[in-house]
Amino acid sequence: MDQPEHSLILTERFNRAVDYARTLHTEFRKGTRIPYMAHLLGVASLVMGEAGRPIPVTEDMVIAAILHDTVEDHGGKPRLDDVEKEFGKNVARMVEGLSDTLAEDHDKKEGWEERKNAYLVRLRTEPEEVLLISAADKLYNAKAILDDLREIGPAVFERFKRGPKEQLWYFHSLLEVFHARLKSRTVDELQRVVNEILFLVATGWPGAGTSAPPQ
Repeated sequence: MDQPEHSLILTERFNRAVDYARTLHTEFRKGTRIPYMAHLLGVASLVMGEAGRPIPVTEDMVIAAILHDTVEDHGGKPRLDDVEKEFGKNVARMVEGLSDTLAEDHDKKEGWEERKNAYLVRLRTEPEEVLLISAADKLYNAKAILDDLREIGPAVFERFKRGPKEQLWYFHSLLEVFHARLKSRTVDELQRVVNEILFLVATGWPGAGTSAPPQ
């Protein structure tokens, strides 16, 4: 049977990407016992969920989603060179676009504000495929924050380098870029989740208010 135009087919390269990430990301999500691979597979799943929509989703995009944190968390520029060697220039280009630092030493990254501002500037000129993966990454993160905010309240923000004010600033700044350049249900869902986080923060954490958050 003929495959529909722009259909997403995963090959052995996808298996290799999962294994590549698995050997690097042996850590857990911040403040939890959740394997970091849950995040990487979750982001890849969100990207695959957009297949057949306005932006054709390719295997390279799914692989870049799996590998999107390898460079900024596990080796910087030398790691990027290895990703290119293993998975090609197109995947490496996307992974670079998704990284907020190329610092080789994880403990010598640029400051939080510097990295986030530079990422926002660069995102304004990245292709739509990178924007979609980035939106999926931020949606997964926002959902995790929302779930834990409902459960443990403000303690969730103790896991991060910055508190709720700065985190919400970053999400809103990302959304400005996404809304201007990308039509996607992933972006719409990110907006909804960020609105709910803002509502809980503004009303004093879980259980403080009974009105529905703004949509």
